[in-house]
Amino acid sequence: MCELLGMNCNVPTDICFSFTGFQARGGLVDEHQDGWGIAFFEGKGVRQFLDSNASAHSPIAELVKNYPIRSKNVISHIRKATQGDIKLENTHPFMRELWGYYWIFAHNGNLINFKPEFDGSYLPVGNTDSESAFCFLLQELRKKFGTTFPSRSELFIEVKSLSIQIGAFGEFNFLFANGDLLFSHCSTHLTYIVRKAPFTQARLKDKDVEIDFSELTNHTDRVAVIATIPLTNNEKWETMDPGTLWLFQEGEVVEHGLTIAGPLTQNPSPES
Repeated sequence: MCELLGMNCNVPTDICFSFTGFQARGGLVDEHQDGWGIAFFEGKGVRQFLDSNASAHSPIAELVKNYPIRSKNVISHIRKATQGDIKLENTHPFMRELWGYYWIFAHNGNLINFKPEFDGSYLPVGNTDSESAFCFLLQELRKKFGTTFPSRSELFIEVKSLSIQIGAFGEFNFLFANGDLLFSHCSTHLTYIVRKAPFTQARLKDKDVEIDFSELTNHTDRVAVIATIPLTNNEKWETMDPGTLWLFQEGEVVEHGLTIAGPLTQNPSPES
């Protein structure tokens, strides 16, 4: 399966430390060798880097690792193909426009016999289940809300409903974001950490790299990092329960709820 990495912050922050460990999993310490990608939001714009080669051996990934691009929302993906050829058009994350904003999507899992009906507003370019799910998600959001950007709570409820619908076809771990909001759906396994004052040292699991965040941050900074598997071995990462949707904004959890039968929970603390 693939792996996901996301970051949502209250101030523009670079992801070089986390990406250093994540990059190693793409063909060095793990088997995700079928391509990688990353997208950085900068205001309403997006910097996107994609490569169908393994991230551990990609000169583009080396550039990203050493180039401190600062962003409040980042999504990255390393691929182990289950559906779709190993080609650039099948490389995550994918990008489309909705309501005058770019939206970025990356998926980890396998949707069996997922063949939605498209009305032509969004069509897949490649042949992955992931891009089909993204196009269907945007299509249905446009059908529901038209050209008007809904409230945060309305959007959360609808993404939750669509996660249930699409997730019925198989594993559907995903990250979905614009420049402000970052949705994270845990179908089988996802983890997250919220770093805030007092900042401490962190040490990567997959590379011999350590950083002291107290030397690099302001006491008001807040950074949420989401990863399929924790990236550090000396910090407490929270495990998301399977069948849950989470919404991050300004570096903290603002809503989360079940995508299986159960009540919706809103506005939890980041540690919940």
